[in-house]
Amino acid sequence: MDKLLQAEEALQNAKKKINNRYRLGYHIMAPANWINDPNGLVQYKGEYHVFYQHHPYDENWGPMHWGHVKSKDLVHWEHLPIALAPTEDYEKDGCFSGSAVDHNGILTLIYTGNIFIDQEKDILDQSQCIATSNDGIHFTKEIANPVITRHPEEGSGHFRDPKVWKHGDYWYMVLGTRKGDIGKAVLYKSIDLRKWEYLGVLAESDGTLGYMWECPDFFELDGKYVLLFSPQGIEAKGDLYNNLFQTGYLVGEYNYETNEFVHGAFIELDNGHDFYAVQTFLDNKGRRISIGWMDMWESNMPSKEDGWCGALTLPRELKLGEDNKILMNPVEELTLLRETERTVCKNHILSSVYFVEIKEDLLELRVEFDLAKTSAEAVGLKICGINQEKTTIMYQKENKKLVLDCSKSGKEEDGIRSTMLKSDQLLSLRVFIDRSSIEIFANDGEVSMTSRIYPKEERLGVELFLENGEAQVIDFTYWVLKDIWR
Repeated sequence: MDKLLQAEEALQNAKKKINNRYRLGYHIMAPANWINDPNGLVQYKGEYHVFYQHHPYDENWGPMHWGHVKSKDLVHWEHLPIALAPTEDYEKDGCFSGSAVDHNGILTLIYTGNIFIDQEKDILDQSQCIATSNDGIHFTKEIANPVITRHPEEGSGHFRDPKVWKHGDYWYMVLGTRKGDIGKAVLYKSIDLRKWEYLGVLAESDGTLGYMWECPDFFELDGKYVLLFSPQGIEAKGDLYNNLFQTGYLVGEYNYETNEFVHGAFIELDNGHDFYAVQTFLDNKGRRISIGWMDMWESNMPSKEDGWCGALTLPRELKLGEDNKILMNPVEELTLLRETERTVCKNHILSSVYFVEIKEDLLELRVEFDLAKTSAEAVGLKICGINQEKTTIMYQKENKKLVLDCSKSGKEEDGIRSTMLKSDQLLSLRVFIDRSSIEIFANDGEVSMTSRIYPKEERLGVELFLENGEAQVIDFTYWVLKDIWR
């Protein structure tokens, strides 16, 4: 308890010193200092809870604690006291990522206790632990921790990020591990969340899918089974796998009796710069909702200069589309952010640049092009600063690519991401802009692109543009969004 109080006091002191220039208006952030992976996404006693990896003493990564927010509507979030601090020998170097379940009215956190054997050589000893709460705020660690003391023979000391769910009478837990340079997801089951039986390897790399699989999640979606995970060590291939680490998924059929998972190829879930360590949960409306870390390891993070670093993505609903591709869209509750609406144009023939002055920081844009009636080689929009800054979203008709260019909005190096979006009929873009982030959802979630941006100029407006020809704009509407933290 002393360590929790110390951490909370340090956090409140740090909060007084932060610079707000890049602070987000409607995303989950810590009050100050560092955050990374979302943890423990759960609906408990009618409220949504999100925990996150947190270092309350510094704007850089350090001994991990669990930060905590809750919400009644997935939009308006309230900070709660830090939930977990590393207090025991089995977690002396951090309470690493994990998940949460409602176990007969008791909110139960399942997390990784981390010990560095040799941090410089990346040698770890990791175990799985439990903490419980009756009020959803104050947590007690199990006397019997760790409940899984050691990795299986198929794994190694890199053995972390438990995701737990219930199927029938049993609880199941999937974890990420590695053996040599082969990343894996391994599976356990339990009747009581305390005694766990090892079932074996659920899936593993064929040599091309990375040396370590972090943050695995396994769930049923529209009749198929999905293994969602964050592999480290995949080599870039054209427009694919351009970030240091990825998040993606395998879709297939699963048999609980034989632990056999027959699946297709790995698919990246988001094609922007800053999207990692995604976790999902099933809410009481039957929706599979995901939230990810909206940053990337070893990337430029200017907000560290301001006394904070890291944020989480908007909550997104997952559905399965054609060819076993996951469609990802903002949850419907996010319309609660809308304060004012303006329809700029409808059924407009665009033959030159169309500019609209918009100075607000927090925006949602909806732009739709009729590609069948568009002769232009490329169409798109630019979010412009008052001088040279801009963030560009462009669709290239011939090669069917959606391009996000942040090179003039804080990502001078490696600022461009591209992905395939095959459409000859419609280009529908839904874009959320916060002070230092952009999230793009194209054609009802067929493609998403998430990136942090760090503009230095004030906002001037939004420009629709095209290259060589004309374009049919079906609709351009925008909303000014509220700042939930103000």
